[in-house]
Amino acid sequence: MTQPFELLPQFAPATLLPEIEQIAIAAPFRHMITPGGFKMSVAMTNCGPLGWVTDRKGYRYTPTDPESGKPWPPMPAALQQLAQQAAAAAGFPEFKPDACLINRYAVGAKMSLHQDKDERDFAAPIVSVSLGLPAVFQFGGLDRRDPVSRIPLAHRDVVVWGGPARLAYHGVMPLKHGVHPELGPFRINLTFRKAGP
Repeated sequence: MTQPFELLPQFAPATLLPEIEQIAIAAPFRHMITPGGFKMSVAMTNCGPLGWVTDRKGYRYTPTDPESGKPWPPMPAALQQLAQQAAAAAGFPEFKPDACLINRYAVGAKMSLHQDKDERDFAAPIVSVSLGLPAVFQFGGLDRRDPVSRIPLAHRDVVVWGGPARLAYHGVMPLKHGVHPELGPFRINLTFRKAGP
């Protein structure tokens, strides 16, 4: 990539919501607790062989949903295909995600600046898909104190980053009030990763 991240406007198909609804039926959204005891403002679930979780024990990937004890729902073919196509468009043709984190933002929810570093191998990129209400994505550098760019994201926009920028700090500013025609007062974010070996 010639820049720290690749923005692919309107790259995601308009047919993903039924897939996400089925995942949420099998593994409902929940507000996870951080190791410090804080409840996350975003509600989360996962699909794929591995799912990201946080609790008092720390941040990690697990093959099963800790609330049900069952494997996370399989990653639908349409989601996996989207992630691979977006990664290829950004210069990562070998991407094979094994985890899809699904975040649901209500008005006021945010994601503080952080690094995605719970994966075993940082060679694979991160693919992030926005659905629903618009949001402002923050993308910084490898140090938390580095300058941060603010990138407006709309429904169906995709952002990909990897390579030297794989561990860049990033986040989402508090979601502003609005009503999306399909998702109402919510934003859904799909984050695809290669988490396992």
